[in-house]
Amino acid sequence: MKLRKITSLTMLISFVLLILTSIILYIEPQGRVAYWSDWRLWGLSKTQWGNLHLNLGALFLLAGIFHLVYNWKAITAYLKDKARQLRIFTPNFNLALAVTLFVAAGTLLNIPPMSTLVSIGNSITDRANLKYGEPPYGHAELSSLKMFARRTDLDLNKARMLLEKAGIRFKDDQQSILEIAKANGITPQALNRIMRPASTESGETATFPDSPPAGFGQQTLMKICAVYNLDLKRLLQRMTERGIKADPENTVKEVAQKNGKNPMAIFEIVHEAANGQAR
Repeated sequence: MKLRKITSLTMLISFVLLILTSIILYIEPQGRVAYWSDWRLWGLSKTQWGNLHLNLGALFLLAGIFHLVYNWKAITAYLKDKARQLRIFTPNFNLALAVTLFVAAGTLLNIPPMSTLVSIGNSITDRANLKYGEPPYGHAELSSLKMFARRTDLDLNKARMLLEKAGIRFKDDQQSILEIAKANGITPQALNRIMRPASTESGETATFPDSPPAGFGQQTLMKICAVYNLDLKRLLQRMTERGIKADPENTVKEVAQKNGKNPMAIFEIVHEAANGQAR
């Protein structure tokens, strides 16, 4: 066995697997959705895919260092000019550097084709979020049963009864939603569905929150106005006054992207409109 060959083959195999894990991380749903729905692909969770990508990257880097050492003469030959003098900024090196800087700058400046690749990834993620469902709030699965009931307006006693009726085993109110779900072989999302009839909401319109709820970026302006009883025309007028062009059927994220803003800026405008309407 030759170490040079082992190094090259290790680099090749880890590179191929890195491409695979990169594609998986590119298409997977956002963390809050993946953890809430216990998203898995080929039996592996989001965390496991992330850890796999990290360690394969470290292996590829280590193999790359050894590959660099073993092929140092060939690499330095690439950096020599016609007179066989070592020169870093050769035409080949300059072109390689230019391509790299173009991709980096294009990503930061949000110009095609880099921005197109990012947009495609965001679209795939958004569709996955809709498919698997948003949690009621960030990392809801880590909350205790008692805290979850409080934050989602559930009658705790009724929620307990519904869980027991469904055959769900749990220790006490301090056990987390994730622990209960895992102990019973279901997802936090499924657990929430079982408890939803225990909701204490009276059917009144929800109050617009002071911070973006989970999945706010994926909701259309029309849906937001319906949920929080906001005047759609007034909201669109407020956005126009702030220089924002918006279509009622666009999501918050789409409105932000079309106007060169971030979703938080759109949330603040909606928040202003909601508060102005309430006064």
